[in-house]
Parts: sequence; C-alpha cells; structure tokens
Amino acid sequence: MILIRNFELFVWIAALTALAFLPLDRHHFTLCPLGALGVKWCPGCGLGRAVACVLHGDIERSFHYHVLGLPALFILVGRILSLSKKFLYLS
Repeated sequence: MILIRNFELFVWIAALTALAFLPLDRHHFTLCPLGALGVKWCPGCGLGRAVACVLHGDIERSFHYHVLGLPALFILVGRILSLSKKFLYLS
C-alpha cells in the first residue's frame, strides 16, 4: 500500500540513483522511440544524460548534452523533497 501511494517518490529516487551510479560512457537500453529509430539526438535523452553528468560532477559535459540539465536536477530534487514531506506526514 505504501508503494502504490508513494509510487512517484520511489520512481524519482530510483531514477536519480541509477543515473548517479551507472557509468556515463556505456550504451544502455532505452525506451526512447527516437533512439529506437536511430535518431542521434533526442531532447529527452540529452536531458537524462545531462542530469547524469551533473551527478557525476561533470558540469561542462552536462551543458554539452542539454543546457537545462542542472535546473532539471534541482526541480527533481525539489519534487523528491516535496513528496518526502507528504510521505513522512502521512506515515
């Protein structure tokens, strides 16, 4: 019941944890329809790579992938904190 009620919180935590610990230079499985079609640049994939670069401490490379990587990370962390407060209040 806790997982269902707080699914979004657990998804964002898992996603940022995966981006922080997975190697940057490794090709990985993607659900991106543009990537599956062979398109080299996708704004969504670039944003994910940019956030991963920020988490690895490579800000310059992050801007290469997508200029909104750092702001996106701040937004995601803010969302996690907001959902965490709700989770702690409801528990």
